[in-house]
Amino acid sequence: MAVNTLVEILATLAGLAYIVFLIREQVIAWPFGIAGSLLSIYLFIDGKLYSEAFLYAFYVAAGIWGWIRWSRRVAMHNNPVIRYQLSAHAAIILVASLSALALATFFSTFTDAQRPYIDAFTTAFSFAATYMEVKKVLETWVYWIVLNVASIWLYMDRSLDIYAALICVYAVLSVWGLVQWFLVYRQQSSLS
Repeated sequence: MAVNTLVEILATLAGLAYIVFLIREQVIAWPFGIAGSLLSIYLFIDGKLYSEAFLYAFYVAAGIWGWIRWSRRVAMHNNPVIRYQLSAHAAIILVASLSALALATFFSTFTDAQRPYIDAFTTAFSFAATYMEVKKVLETWVYWIVLNVASIWLYMDRSLDIYAALICVYAVLSVWGLVQWFLVYRQQSSLS
């Protein structure tokens, strides 16, 4: 078995564990996310998807932040699912879009990046979705559903077939995450 295939399988398993534990709101999700992200960085650099490699480095940092934040908030019994107003989402979409254009322009001009525009858009919006994930914003799952569908094509294009399959599973799990977190949010609202 090739090294890249083994790394991709291990990263996939860690990623699956991460999302299942995240949906269940368990702090153990974050170490799995960190491990999977570290393995993924190597694969994306090898596949010349530099925006994705940059994104996964961010996932490592966000994973550490999420692990610390969720651990502290769980200990304080204060880690609710929240919702953002439409104005917040409009700002997120504007900032992510402008960031994606800047990132794509940089990578298309100064590197040998493949598919720099779709890579940059999935990357920029993944930053936003990850931030909302750490904050436990319900709508993060809507972002992830859209991002996962777009990423399937990108990964297949770069012959990362195991990752493409993983992202198909992520798309389904994101729907499950949206439903589960909505039920939690609704239950919290009825207790207030």
